[in-house]
Amino acid sequence: MRPLLMRPSVVCLATVFGSFSTSRTKLVTQAAVGPHLLSFRKTMHYQTEERGQPHSPDYRIYFKNSDGKYISPFHDISLKADTEQDNDLPAKKPKKNESEMLFNMVVEVPRWSNAKMEIATKEPLNPIKQDVKKGKLRYVANIFPHKGYIWNYGALPQTWEDPNHTDKETNCCGDNDPIDVCEIGTQVCFPGQVIQVKVLGILAMIDEGEMDWKVIAINAKDPDAKNLNSIEDVRKSRPGHLEATVDWFRKYKVPDGKPENQFGFNGQFKDKDFAVKIIKSTHEHWRALVQKQTNSGGIECKNISCCESPFKCSADEARDVVESAPAFVIAHAVSPDVDKWHFV
Repeated sequence: MRPLLMRPSVVCLATVFGSFSTSRTKLVTQAAVGPHLLSFRKTMHYQTEERGQPHSPDYRIYFKNSDGKYISPFHDISLKADTEQDNDLPAKKPKKNESEMLFNMVVEVPRWSNAKMEIATKEPLNPIKQDVKKGKLRYVANIFPHKGYIWNYGALPQTWEDPNHTDKETNCCGDNDPIDVCEIGTQVCFPGQVIQVKVLGILAMIDEGEMDWKVIAINAKDPDAKNLNSIEDVRKSRPGHLEATVDWFRKYKVPDGKPENQFGFNGQFKDKDFAVKIIKSTHEHWRALVQKQTNSGGIECKNISCCESPFKCSADEARDVVESAPAFVIAHAVSPDVDKWHFV
């Protein structure tokens, strides 16, 4: 969740880990209606707009800021959650230790669901869409005893795992996506929701030879957030949860005929200080990306707020992108095969 009242015109590319300060905002709750009765949702000071037909290849979730302007959730939502600026100057409040920062998380997939929703990194404004492989919509399998995704799954905005960068610890290159987050709180979120998370640790997954970090975090609004401050707290208070996370990531592609995923550090979770270091590194890679200082790898960098970016566009251009997408229509049924159980 990004800071309230942050005007996109002043979101420059000064490092997020520098001079920004803390502000607190109140949550604007989701409308109490079924997910397919509206094509519009509001979360904090972001809104989402659905286009196309859910459960089809043309379905997209676009984002707006508090001013009603269309934005990219990849590039225009701040990484650090407590960032606020006024009149182009950062507010002067005490800095927090980097490991105590709250970060914005863009939720792509709600817990217990199966549709592999993701930020469309190669489309203008980077809406959320359902991944497609070989012409078919992707759903993750139910691998006993896990039902769909076992956490709210999403990404940290303004981060990028650079495929041109080799990680010195694992000797693997980035997977060309924002860094992933597994949010372990009690709330079941919805696609496009933007929440503030506390980072607890990180897992180094290696997916078909690519570095694919998995940040472990908890919603700052969760009742358990005050008691969970480290990866060891998770291990002690939630026996089996971390082991289930490794098991899930190891096996989730096996029903599709792919080999098990591998892990750096022998599948051990690294602590939150290490996680923040990785997040900081991927933020620097993102900054080079939107400043056109590195090979984009096909990433679409159109944004409305990064003032040092040659990819910055006008609000009118952004609106044209969204209005060119198909209008929202009611979803059709999902295949019952999605509910099949797999024993791996």
